[in-house]
Amino acid sequence: MAVPRCIAAGVTWGVCAALVACGGDDPQQAQGLGSGDLVQFLDGPPAGNRAGDDCDLPSDAAPTSNALPEHVVGDGTAASCTGSAFIEAVAQGGRIRFRCGADPVMITLDRPAKVVNNANDDVVIDGGGLVTLSGGGKSRILYMNTCDRLQIWTSDHCDNQATPRLTVQNLTFVDANSSGEDGDTDGGGAIWARGGRLRIINSRFFRNVCASSGPDLGGAAVRALSQYDGQPVWVVNSTFGGADGYGNQCSNGGALSSIGVSWNIVNSVLSYNQAVGHGGNPADKGSPGGGSGGAIYNDGNTMTLSMCGSLLEHNQVNAYGSAIFFVSNDHTGTLRIENSVLRDNKGGGWNVMPGISMHEDTHSEMDHVTIE
Repeated sequence: MAVPRCIAAGVTWGVCAALVACGGDDPQQAQGLGSGDLVQFLDGPPAGNRAGDDCDLPSDAAPTSNALPEHVVGDGTAASCTGSAFIEAVAQGGRIRFRCGADPVMITLDRPAKVVNNANDDVVIDGGGLVTLSGGGKSRILYMNTCDRLQIWTSDHCDNQATPRLTVQNLTFVDANSSGEDGDTDGGGAIWARGGRLRIINSRFFRNVCASSGPDLGGAAVRALSQYDGQPVWVVNSTFGGADGYGNQCSNGGALSSIGVSWNIVNSVLSYNQAVGHGGNPADKGSPGGGSGGAIYNDGNTMTLSMCGSLLEHNQVNAYGSAIFFVSNDHTGTLRIENSVLRDNKGGGWNVMPGISMHEDTHSEMDHVTIE
């Protein structure tokens, strides 16, 4: 395992250089909901880590302009912004915006919105900081699967194709639940994405859940598989949990989960999430399995988890990796963290670093990181 630079310099984990985060206030950030029972979101955790700016962002990580949308959900009133209208827009693909009035609005789905693989190369869903998508405690919110024949199989290499490219930005995802999905598409409480590319920008994920047991399933907020040519999922200026009572939970990966997928996580907050399974990965004899990766669960071979300007705190597990479970089975993966803080993550064992479970020979690069 590579020696983190702060340790090489003789500094202890608890006092490694302080967090320098990325980004700043953005008028497009999600702003929560309106009144009554929904007012809690108006004052809820903001999108992203606002502590500073010291992370490079390539154009691939920038929000997509939706100035000329192909599809608009709603006619200017909140009542017109229905789950069915949103589902129909996603099926058509392209750039999608909302016209629901000047106030924040919640759209509750009774079934997932599904990307049709040959509808459009790009699916960009922009909530403008005013739209919350809810699964109502019963349904997943978004589904993309290039290997699902029902969504149109467009190539003979469905596990490695360039499109569709799905971007979600300026949105809040709440109360999604994928626990009723079958074994081929389990996990991914709010978003399940296989193939093409996935990007998450300026968005929030609160109280999403997926199945509570199982050795490999996970991702209460997001589950990602088979990204094109091994390119990373981008998560930029987003929040998963963020405060007590807002966290997400699943068997593994209280926020994010993947098999064989790389991630670039920038200026984001992952906190108060839980991996609630028991028995580890693979499962101990007689146990249902799971309980690893309080915030992030990464399994596979050659992959990279790169994190900059981010905060992981108060996540919890029953098995391994109270903050991060990063297991490269062929020992070729890389864990790279800079200008970030990992602290007060609880539970589990097999910690090569505090809160991080991985093989001891996993290549790691740490720069200006606090881990305590």
